[in-house]
Amino acid sequence: MDGPAAPRVLLNQATRKHRMTASPLQRFMQRLGRDPLLQAKVQAACTADEVALLAQELGYEVSGSDLLMLSGQNVDGVRLTRVEHPGEYPGRYY
Repeated sequence: MDGPAAPRVLLNQATRKHRMTASPLQRFMQRLGRDPLLQAKVQAACTADEVALLAQELGYEVSGSDLLMLSGQNVDGVRLTRVEHPGEYPGRYY
């Protein structure tokens, strides 16, 4: 075994509550909120880094750490939720 699995991020549609400046992350989240194909790809991703790679392939400068820092928050109608995996260190990414 190579160590604990990387954290996974689930994204759920929610009501728009928070507004941020138009950062690459926010622009990616806006696209995610309106693109069902992208939503399916994100749901199939196993880690935040895989989600970040999807964003980067579309031209958004987003990292897995950026996504993990927003866990539990709503960004443009999309709720980010970090999935805990057994064996991870609590608080490691936030």
